[in-house]
Amino acid sequence: MSELRLNLITREWVIIAKERAKRPEDFRVKSERPTLPPFSETCPFCPGNEKRTPSETFSLKDEKGWKIRVMPNKFSALSLEGERTRENGGIKRTLSGVGIHEVIVETSFHNMTTAILPLNQVEDILRVYRERFVEAYKDPRVEHVIIFKNQGERAGTSIEHPHSQLVGLPVTPIQVRMRMDEAIRFFDDTGDCLMCKTLKDELQEGARIIMETEHFVAFIPYAALSPFHIWVFPRRHNPSFEGITDEEINDLARIMKTTLGKVYFGLDNPDFNYTIRSMRPIIGNVEFFHWYLSIVPRVYQTSGFEMGTGMYINMALPEDSAEFLRSIDVK
Repeated sequence: MSELRLNLITREWVIIAKERAKRPEDFRVKSERPTLPPFSETCPFCPGNEKRTPSETFSLKDEKGWKIRVMPNKFSALSLEGERTRENGGIKRTLSGVGIHEVIVETSFHNMTTAILPLNQVEDILRVYRERFVEAYKDPRVEHVIIFKNQGERAGTSIEHPHSQLVGLPVTPIQVRMRMDEAIRFFDDTGDCLMCKTLKDELQEGARIIMETEHFVAFIPYAALSPFHIWVFPRRHNPSFEGITDEEINDLARIMKTTLGKVYFGLDNPDFNYTIRSMRPIIGNVEFFHWYLSIVPRVYQTSGFEMGTGMYINMALPEDSAEFLRSIDVK
């Protein structure tokens, strides 16, 4: 019989469709993927094509040239220039569309993805994330910063070259505010951080753990919103990504590369998204929230049911998905 599970962090009910559940290997990508070259003359992110993009705002270089480039998004969702102003009139609420929208080109190679990048390159990417995250919050117009990656057409990208994005918004999105509210409510009721409690319970049960390192744990949550939906939680309570140490960055790079490697090899390189969910840089400790990384392989298409109810149907048992990924050797 199917069952409904409540995801306490998102406050979303998920139907775990046991009677319709597929085997983990059934989620492998069926379509043939073209073999990409290491360089593409038409790609604006490849070396030598820098004039096709806005001027870089930040870069990491070595003796061979740039390793990572950061630049304003040519098709930015927000305007870098202008003041944040609000207008109210009747039922109309308007906020000027100012903020930050950056592209982070993760490597000079056109045909790479996080799972097969050298470990030190993944470490560098995370260090650039931290640097740009802190820098974006220096803009007084910015209320919330999100760092995310879209890999592949089903994940929402139109450029194949490995890249991620940072958006500094002039408003805090309702989804973020709702999750903060739930975290505060849980802390008021129990005295515990909801993320710390989730991690403790997942570690104690063990059935949905994918892998552990010294500083991080990758797992599929009890009420995963979609097949192979993965969370990577820091063991150390830390509300903001800004506070990640260099040692933790090295460790996060390893668990991130390995976990994505298990998805890459186990599910035949599906498209995916990942997002860093974090509070803004803060002074002092915040006990109720704990930043984390969310990874969503695009192996399932949402339908009108999800759109009409705000609920999800997961046709993969989280316990089976975690066991499957644990079995994938990426060494």
